[in-house]
Amino acid sequence: MMEPRRDLPTHEVTNQPPARGDRCLWADDPVLRDHATGADAACLAAYGTALGTVDIAEAARAANRQKPEPVLFDAGGRRLDEVRFHPAYHRLMELGLGHGYAGGPWTGGSHVAHAAQVYLHSQVEPGTCCPMTMTYAAVPALAAAPDLAALWVPKLTARAYDPSIAPVGDKRAATLGMAMTEKQGGSDVRANTTRADPEGDAWRLTGHKWFCSAPMSDGFLTLAQTADGLSCFLVPRWLPSGDRNAIHLMRLKDKLGNSANASAEIEYHGAVAQMLGAPGRGVPTIIEMVHHTRLDTAMAPAGLMRAALDHLHHWVRHRSAFQRRLIDQPLMRVLLADLALDWEGATALGLHVARSFDASGEDARGFARIGVALAKFLNNKLAIRVIAEAMEGIGGMGYVEDTLLPMLYREAPLNGIWEGSGNVICLDILRTLARDGAADTALRADLHAARGADRRYDAALDAHAARWTDAPTEAEARAFAERLATLLTAAVLIRQAPGAVADAYVATRLDAGRGLIAGSLPGIDPAPIVARLSTA
Repeated sequence: MMEPRRDLPTHEVTNQPPARGDRCLWADDPVLRDHATGADAACLAAYGTALGTVDIAEAARAANRQKPEPVLFDAGGRRLDEVRFHPAYHRLMELGLGHGYAGGPWTGGSHVAHAAQVYLHSQVEPGTCCPMTMTYAAVPALAAAPDLAALWVPKLTARAYDPSIAPVGDKRAATLGMAMTEKQGGSDVRANTTRADPEGDAWRLTGHKWFCSAPMSDGFLTLAQTADGLSCFLVPRWLPSGDRNAIHLMRLKDKLGNSANASAEIEYHGAVAQMLGAPGRGVPTIIEMVHHTRLDTAMAPAGLMRAALDHLHHWVRHRSAFQRRLIDQPLMRVLLADLALDWEGATALGLHVARSFDASGEDARGFARIGVALAKFLNNKLAIRVIAEAMEGIGGMGYVEDTLLPMLYREAPLNGIWEGSGNVICLDILRTLARDGAADTALRADLHAARGADRRYDAALDAHAARWTDAPTEAEARAFAERLATLLTAAVLIRQAPGAVADAYVATRLDAGRGLIAGSLPGIDPAPIVARLSTA
């Protein structure tokens, strides 16, 4: 009987992409650098370098795999209502808040830089974006209560992270969450039943919240009914006395993705709260927070797309099949180009809208109100398809947790759900254009500013106006929003992107020749578009 040979290699690794190593996510991304004009490039380079290390990538993986755990009681049965996290979660929070993710725009930075930070952080660990985003977005809502703002805003905008359990006045920094929706109402917050009863200078809240985002935050903005109607309140987790507020953590949601971030059901059992704004004006008060969180939910999908395409691009540059590198095969290049157009369009549109958050005047504020809704709707619809195609482009390994693709795929639908799902956003778009003259005027001006550079764009804009000479019906809201957001993206790219990118976008997104399946680009040179995927 022949003895088996034991000197033959059985596990020689060939035809596999090399490990990425440390890199700068800002320096590697020409699309971000081109469209983030007006932002602090040195700040973003530092953040991109910090996020791009192998060490942080491993921390992000650990934060996702070791989910937060509720700790409701201590050993003696006393209520704790706390959430425990893996140490990696705290590292990522410290990294983001320390670089000004939440506080930057309110302490001399810009909303464009903040939007770019959302884009960068989403590529690495999107779950930790949620608590930082709400902390950022709470600042303008607190303007409705100057006394509360004086206490809270310096803590929310500090370039620091302090997860200690203590009253806000005793902390170096603080985070703020949100608890609006209830099980019977969902997006219809006016159906909320949580009750607020006055007690001296404060209020006592009683009720159940179906979704509380980031329940480990130092406080929450929330809605409750008073004798004057639905009102907005700030509910601290800890009272100035050091006692726990009566906020009971019922359970953490078992979510599809966003695993590093805790989302919870909570109950108020006579919780002490302070009112923000006027009684009965809860929605207009908290909408300031929603307006800014929507910016982040419009920008995050661009970051998710970037991460997916970056992984796909790295894979196809170093992987061969049928005696050719995948990147050199025509069908793969066309697919990459098609997906890259959606990514660059989403990035350009999100940052263009963010720039209006920095500008002053009613026109800028009007454009921000309508622009953020259009960007949120379109960018999130595109992200799901782009990430799925990137996963398929990698093949079997794209479906394996050793890559980022499964995490990105689970994350892809979430920003479209948060802060108003697609139908809610489309109806908001119709209402804004019907009732907000400044928003309508500013949007028209922005679309018309791109006229004259491309006859196909001009024709598409004219066709859109001719189709909807009157306001669309509710049943048409999705078609209307998709077309308007696509036109706005084209207008931004015409003015800001390289000619080959803008030309390809107009030809394939505004003309009728493109198929429904990604990679069916008619007669487009993919080379200059694919080149935008990396500086390498």
